Amino acid sequence: MDTLRDMNLALTYIEDNLDQDIDYAQVAQLAGTSEYHFRRLFSYLAGMSLNTYVRNRRLSQAGQELHKSDVKVIDVAIKYGYHSVDGFTRAFKDWLGVAPSEVRGLKHLKVFPRMTFQLTIRGGIDMNYRIEQKDAFKLVGVKRRVPIVFEGENADILKLAQSITVEQRTKLQSYRNTEVTTVVNASYHFGEGRHEEKGELDHLIGSITTLDADFDGFEVVEVPACTWAIFNSVGSYPHTLQQTWAKIASEWLPSSSYELIKVPEICFTGDMSDPHQVYSEIWIGVKEKAE
Repeated sequence: MDTLRDMNLALTYIEDNLDQDIDYAQVAQLAGTSEYHFRRLFSYLAGMSLNTYVRNRRLSQAGQELHKSDVKVIDVAIKYGYHSVDGFTRAFKDWLGVAPSEVRGLKHLKVFPRMTFQLTIRGGIDMNYRIEQKDAFKLVGVKRRVPIVFEGENADILKLAQSITVEQRTKLQSYRNTEVTTVVNASYHFGEGRHEEKGELDHLIGSITTLDADFDGFEVVEVPACTWAIFNSVGSYPHTLQQTWAKIASEWLPSSSYELIKVPEICFTGDMSDPHQVYSEIWIGVKEKAE
């Protein structure tokens, strides 16, 4: 559970420095990870980006001060990192719905409480996983930039799948020379709003191969040798697969000794004849957390 402890230490540092410049390198150091991975893990756990959390906490604190005292709006704006009253007023009004100068007349004030992380054990699907080291390979297929969708089928990914011709499917099948002999889906180049179900990502449908060939007409993504956490599940598609993704982020990552690395995230399924009993695998690239 050290990960949760360290995340909360990082949040305490943020809380103590809301009225100062926050050193995000220090935040990451307290969390025991890199800034990139801290931001990613924070978004997974909190359901919002780190920047959104800090902005909302600062605006909440500013609102409390304006409501309870005769402090000047310009002083509060500067205290919480805004360079002009206009910029602060726009942000504050977008968040609260009223201008900072109107807060003192409110009977009820919106607040954004400080966050802490706790591990909650929930019922539901089992999490079966293994850790494997794999040599470098290629992802070969067709790619499209698609919107991020957490639940249900992604209409743009369905359109991408439907766009693949019989000839392309035959070629992609001929490239498969690893233990993965089925169609794979891979996601990478995630947009900033990923963990708030905003923005886009690159999605590839195709094959895993180690061949050196002319993949003319297909997207090719080189994946380096690395360690993979591989999760398998059986259940209704795509609900069980999406639940497994969520549990990896909210339960497995915080309590494991691993952190994510920047490689494509891969999934594939087995026999789809019974949509309520579909076998699936999820591969995420990982490395051991530094002590």
